[in-house]
Amino acid sequence: MALPRSGLIRLAKRGAAPRVSADAPSPAETLAAMATAVLVIDPDGLVVDLNAACESLFNLSRNQIVAKPVIDAIGHPLTSMPSDAPFAAYDLEIVVPLGRRMRVDLMVAPLPERAGWRTVSIHAHARSAIGARSVDREGGTRTAVAAAAMLAHEIKNPLSAVRGAAQLLETTCDEESRALTRLIREEVDRVAALIDRMQGFTDTRPMEMTPQNIHAILGHAREVALQGFAKGRQIREIYDPSLPAVLGHRDSLVQILINLLKNAAEAMEGTSGAITLTTAYRHGVSMRRADGNARQPLPIELCVIDEGPGAPPEIEGHLFDPFVTTKRSGSGLGLALVEKLVADQGGIIEYAREGIPPKTVFRLLLPRARVMA
Repeated sequence: MALPRSGLIRLAKRGAAPRVSADAPSPAETLAAMATAVLVIDPDGLVVDLNAACESLFNLSRNQIVAKPVIDAIGHPLTSMPSDAPFAAYDLEIVVPLGRRMRVDLMVAPLPERAGWRTVSIHAHARSAIGARSVDREGGTRTAVAAAAMLAHEIKNPLSAVRGAAQLLETTCDEESRALTRLIREEVDRVAALIDRMQGFTDTRPMEMTPQNIHAILGHAREVALQGFAKGRQIREIYDPSLPAVLGHRDSLVQILINLLKNAAEAMEGTSGAITLTTAYRHGVSMRRADGNARQPLPIELCVIDEGPGAPPEIEGHLFDPFVTTKRSGSGLGLALVEKLVADQGGIIEYAREGIPPKTVFRLLLPRARVMA
């Protein structure tokens, strides 16, 4: 149907300036509302502005970043990059304040009519060089699952027969021999417990994911720790009370947090240091979904922080591999199981040494629950 002539007359003339509403947001308001982390750099390479998403990514306030050289903010001076043309750097490792390393894509663009001024957009990857479960680790994870299933089947069943035989012998032997049969039973029980933990790798069924109050789960795990392995130790809580519900599996999240809290308590054994639990909302972090068709945002951040010495450098890159441990009595399965449970819920876990003095940080990034209309 053709438009009436009066309709054509009302169309804007070619080249006419667009009308801007008096209520339109200012450029500063637009920058502040952007979900992507953005820095504004002056010709001298100093940070003159940043948005809330950038504060969240760096975990620092605006006043701690503004007027600092860009190299202090991202560990890269940008001096080798052109200042008068846009450019992009993909899969670049940067060092943000407090020493945290991350892989990002940088998009740098000049500001029109302001020579030497630039904006830097930072798109964080949902993985890191250490710990995060990436495509490179999935083959090793499948191998661990297969090994655990085989060992559980081949070893656990005969163990019950060995334990039963030891019990029968104990009823017919002298006291000196009973000490040996008790030793047999205790060792069988220890190996059976180890196999039980390995069986956690063999469960490949999809988890039932539902909205969860992560602070309630943190409170439960903290109470379990204080009543047991962390009794008498301070566990601080630094939470974002406005955090939305996380999409996850409650029992698995509890298991993950208890394992990480136990790991932190053991790392500080013999010291008076505190464990810190933090939550935050992080913009701009996402991970490709298993179906490969879309990216899954991971804005819910949980951190378990301890004041221990951290992992030896030679095993940092293998902390989440099965059977890797620095503990004399450790099985090397705790962190491997944590990574599997986190990955099964569509999240990632990272290990880092951050802060001054350095502290050990286990950082979980998880999906938020979808808001139902």
